Amino acid sequence: MTVPRHTLLNAAYDHVRAAILDGSLTPGSRVTVRPLTEQLGLSPTPIKAALAALERQGFLVAVPHRGYFVPEGSTDDLLELYELREALDGIAARRTAGAPGHDRIADQLERLLARQRKAIEANNLQSYGELDLAFHRLIWEGSGSRRLIPIAENLIAQVRMGNRLSAQAPGRLPVAVDEHEAILAAIRDGDPRAAERHTRDHVRAAGQALRRYLGVAGGAEQP
Repeated sequence: MTVPRHTLLNAAYDHVRAAILDGSLTPGSRVTVRPLTEQLGLSPTPIKAALAALERQGFLVAVPHRGYFVPEGSTDDLLELYELREALDGIAARRTAGAPGHDRIADQLERLLARQRKAIEANNLQSYGELDLAFHRLIWEGSGSRRLIPIAENLIAQVRMGNRLSAQAPGRLPVAVDEHEAILAAIRDGDPRAAERHTRDHVRAAGQALRRYLGVAGGAEQP
């Protein structure tokens, strides 16, 4: 039986996207067709289509005559991302707090928050990063917006990179969890304005922490 072409494309797409998101393909890595054909047992056609789709969504960058690469993200790119997230996440939190099932979502957020605190106590930055993304993704999904969710999902690769760096800013993680607590409380109370305000403040603070961290790192490299 012939497997539909779109199924093969999806298999290649999901494989490469997952490798980018879990860090198996690190920023700057080159992604080529031949190794993927061997790994996945697919012909080049669906793999090329999958890489092109990932490039359109920002997961890869195409370099003429060299192929596809996992984007490294400049400082300006990362800081711009936080500006976009401030608006996007703020809207999502406002909509989630006003949704009929906001108390159920708050219960799920509370469980994630407890796990975040444990990750910090264990100094497990990787686990915290996954839980932080899960916290925000749950709010995106809770917004019920068919347009917002795919936009947010397409930013995940860049979000992971920014979160990984801002989490290394001294003292940032305990403060971030307290900010999550404020967002959670506003959603539980069904207060859209407070949920948006706390979320915007949180994302802005994360961006400022990233700016400080990159400033310190950059300064250390100067002669």
